[in-house]
Amino acid sequence: MHKKYKYIKTLSPELSKMRTNARKLLKEYSHLDFDDKKNKRSILENLFGSIGTNVSISEHFHCEYGKNISIGNDVIVGPNCIFIDNEKINIGSCIMFAPNIQIYTSYHPILPEERYIYERDSSDPIYYRTCADPVTIKDGVWIGGGSIILPGVTIGKNSIIGAGSVVNRSIPDNCIAVGNPCKVIKYFDDIRKHNIISI
Repeated sequence: MHKKYKYIKTLSPELSKMRTNARKLLKEYSHLDFDDKKNKRSILENLFGSIGTNVSISEHFHCEYGKNISIGNDVIVGPNCIFIDNEKINIGSCIMFAPNIQIYTSYHPILPEERYIYERDSSDPIYYRTCADPVTIKDGVWIGGGSIILPGVTIGKNSIIGAGSVVNRSIPDNCIAVGNPCKVIKYFDDIRKHNIISI
């Protein structure tokens, strides 16, 4: 039995308006001085669904809608990060995102007859179907540079994702996970028990 997909109408008036607003806010944000904290904060409050205190979003950040993203307290997002928020992206507190991290909530059906819309109104520019699943990053997580987080993933509390990893399934709490596909290589309890310093 094939997976039952929930399709998103990416060009609906509501989503189009949200996307346009996000583009405008991101453009304004990119032109602000590095130390213009007041205006940066104002834009981020208008962009995201919710945002906590002491949040730093570095240059060249991109998201689709913004309103589907919630961010807790004490969060750093490094340069060139991309958050494709066709579904909810829930980011906890005390989290570090290194540069060039990509979070994807959206994807497309595998089978071509499900992926492509062969029969459609000639005025409709969308010829493919889009689906989405939420992503959750729990408190205390550190994600290494260049990592990719795929739809439906939850990264557990305090865990570390090694640089360049492709996370295609959920990661438990309190561990180190690396690779493509990303897999757990150590738990913090083992590191404490054996007094391991390097990984």
